[in-house]
Amino acid sequence: MAAIDAANVLPTERLQSMVADGRVTQLHRGHAYAEKGDTFEVDGKRFEVVAVETRTLGDLTEEDARAEGSENLDAYRERLEQAHEDFEWDDDTEVVRHCFEPVE
Repeated sequence: MAAIDAANVLPTERLQSMVADGRVTQLHRGHAYAEKGDTFEVDGKRFEVVAVETRTLGDLTEEDARAEGSENLDAYRERLEQAHEDFEWDDDTEVVRHCFEPVE
């Protein structure tokens, strides 16, 4: 459990802003960038990483897409394709979900 830089988990200012506003509560990444219990700050608000778990892209649901700030799973897929060169959705690709909550 450590205080980490928000950019470790949230690589863009846009994502950080969406977390601060409560519109994003989790983020899937290609690798683990935090551990359960780590904390980070965004816009003066502190958040705790409450879960870090390995999944596959095929495990993602509509709820996951909304928790990451997308309207639905199709929009989430499109966002990934736009954000990453040479990205191709493969249901078997492993990803790591980072879930976080504000700390009161």
